[in-house]
Amino acid sequence: MNTMNQENLQKGHPKGLYVLFATEMWERFNYYGMRAILVLFMTKALLFDKVFASNLYGSYTSLIYLTPLLGGYIADRYWGNRRSIIAGGIVMAIGEFVLFFCGTFYASSPDMAMILFFSGLGLMIAGNGFFKPNISSMVGQLYPKADKRIDSAYTIFYMGINTGGALGPFVCGFFGDTGNPADFRWAFLAGGIGMIISVITLYVLNNKYVLAPDKSIIGLTPAGAPKKVLKPLNIVLILALISVTTIGLLYIDAKVVNYLFYLLIISIVLIAGIIYSDKSLSTVEKTRVSVIFSVSFFVIFFWSAFEQAGASLTFFAEEQTQRDLGFFKVPSSFFQSLNSIFVVGLAPVFAWLWLKMGKREPASPFKMAIGLFLLAIGYLWIAFGVKDVQANIKVSMIWLTGMYMMHSMGELCLSPIGLSLVNKLAPLKFGSLLMAVWFTANAFANKLAGVLSGYYPDGKTTSFLGYQITNLYDFFMLFVGMAGVASLILFLLSSKLKKMMHE
Repeated sequence: MNTMNQENLQKGHPKGLYVLFATEMWERFNYYGMRAILVLFMTKALLFDKVFASNLYGSYTSLIYLTPLLGGYIADRYWGNRRSIIAGGIVMAIGEFVLFFCGTFYASSPDMAMILFFSGLGLMIAGNGFFKPNISSMVGQLYPKADKRIDSAYTIFYMGINTGGALGPFVCGFFGDTGNPADFRWAFLAGGIGMIISVITLYVLNNKYVLAPDKSIIGLTPAGAPKKVLKPLNIVLILALISVTTIGLLYIDAKVVNYLFYLLIISIVLIAGIIYSDKSLSTVEKTRVSVIFSVSFFVIFFWSAFEQAGASLTFFAEEQTQRDLGFFKVPSSFFQSLNSIFVVGLAPVFAWLWLKMGKREPASPFKMAIGLFLLAIGYLWIAFGVKDVQANIKVSMIWLTGMYMMHSMGELCLSPIGLSLVNKLAPLKFGSLLMAVWFTANAFANKLAGVLSGYYPDGKTTSFLGYQITNLYDFFMLFVGMAGVASLILFLLSSKLKKMMHE
């Protein structure tokens, strides 16, 4: 171990990690708080049916993860990480306030509320594209290359994500999910306030604490960026153009033609073409990029099952979970805090475990295969909880709680490890863009999650690729099969992928 790494280990993690932790925490408070009540708002206030609400939820969360492709590119070439995060955060806050007005006027002016609804979601999508890939990329820039602390740093950063993810559904659910659809607007307002706090945190503390190992400020304007694209008016115009585009993209996919799956595939192929055709990259660098694309494929199976939390599992919590404690009826939106609570509690354990294992620590692809396996076990648990239970019988909260605990353990094996792997393997010039590829796999998975949620049992038999779904047991076993098979294949490929990482 060299002297620099020894000094860094003695100092622990840099203060900049905790600034990024707080910035991301409030943004996740905003996102997960709003997500917790979104399908409930659509079905109870806007009166969408479950299949349409599920598909719209999938389109929204899919585009949330797709726009980082564009935001990452603009940050790498023109704006820099810091400016992109602040600009994106402001747009997201505006989106929440637009949704607040949608929740205010949905009954008295439904046509205007519909315009406000798609506009608010579109603004959230556009702003997230600039926020998400850039803050994740900045975490890795705090450390020297090959620093052993990076895995634990991303796990700590992930605790920030999930601290916000735990608080958001509680606060937004408490004020918004009251049984009165008119109160959903307060959840949107709370999310917007959280987003403003996030932006202020980074704006005030970035230049003092978010520093590279050589003490230079991270995330400033890239060298050679044209000055005209940095003028405030031009930045506003670019953000407005992208926002109008994302509003249109969401509306077209929901109301006109379902095109998102095709767009996502084209995006991945295009990015792969850009990277693999770059003659400045060495063979080893391109091989490492191949590992990123490979694991990104497998995470589609993880997130398409995991992201049922905001759709079908919300319906399950609302309709078929016994939530009445006698003295208090637990809002169904509260259950979306469970995942984050478990992650906050278990993240230090996993961070300690990976360090404690030392040379015996599994390679990143093997850890991710474990994550898929735990996800399958979680769905197996809840499948047995509802087996032979009549549709009108409510089951104990222990089934959802246990499932979320196992899913959270799986997430800790997969998501922070995947973020860290992308950071370690990505060539510097494509850092944010390859981080966006990771999120594009999430985009595909989220769209698929919405489609699969549309098969949530409603008394009729449905079929997905020949698999018959007649009840909740069949529905949950679908995800057991998907995640289980993907896990097995990734286990078998993990040693090959480890060699391709050239570590």
